[in-house]
Amino acid sequence: MEIRASDIQAVLGGSQILRGVDLWAERGELVGIIGPNGSGKSTLLKCIYRVLQPTGGVVYLDGRALSEYSYKQSARQVAVVAQHNYYNFDFSVQDVVMMGRAPHKRALDRDNAQDHQMVAQALKTVGMADFARRSFATLSGGEQQRVILARALAQDTPCLILDEPTNHLDIKFQLQLMDIVKGLDRTVIAAIHDLNIAAMYCDRLYAVKEGRVVADGTPEEVLTPELIRTVYEVEAEVFRDREGGLRIFYHPSAHGSG
Repeated sequence: MEIRASDIQAVLGGSQILRGVDLWAERGELVGIIGPNGSGKSTLLKCIYRVLQPTGGVVYLDGRALSEYSYKQSARQVAVVAQHNYYNFDFSVQDVVMMGRAPHKRALDRDNAQDHQMVAQALKTVGMADFARRSFATLSGGEQQRVILARALAQDTPCLILDEPTNHLDIKFQLQLMDIVKGLDRTVIAAIHDLNIAAMYCDRLYAVKEGRVVADGTPEEVLTPELIRTVYEVEAEVFRDREGGLRIFYHPSAHGSG
């Protein structure tokens, strides 16, 4: 699936958060959105997965305006792993992942063998198969994030939206989660906090600051010391490791604490 956001604008609480953002993700591409806190990354993603209605601009799925899809139709196209996932009820892990099957059902349809098979496979993919009967509320933040990814995989959509998916995960599971996502045959758009993760896994990047795209291109094109200074207001060194991977090293503030 190809996703295109054209001239997206968003006003929240009287403040303009997005100021005419354009974004394009080709079929099967992993596109990262980077930028400091408050730059508009999450707001842009919410406009794409329909939690927010943009005040201007259009989102297209395979050339068709998102507004032309019913909510159920768009939920069959786009699955979401959001930053925060709170449940007031004591759902089991299996029940949470089974929620991903809802867009494929009619009202009152019961879970069938295919649903259970897809849920089991999704939990296996994220390494949580042994937790199926556990209460979701008893899991650590990292474990919960892996279960939410499993729910998105069970939704079986051609596109996946990730809002800072490696939050709450230790290093092993950050890399494991991104390896899983990278290996999917799906279009992925992800807001990413860690620039080294973005460099390792993304095909293309959009750098956002104060609601505008200030750079886009491959990680090599975007992640330069000049861009990092402009967007994040820190000094950084960008180099290649011994395997050719792009790496970012941050320099401490010249002002220090002493």
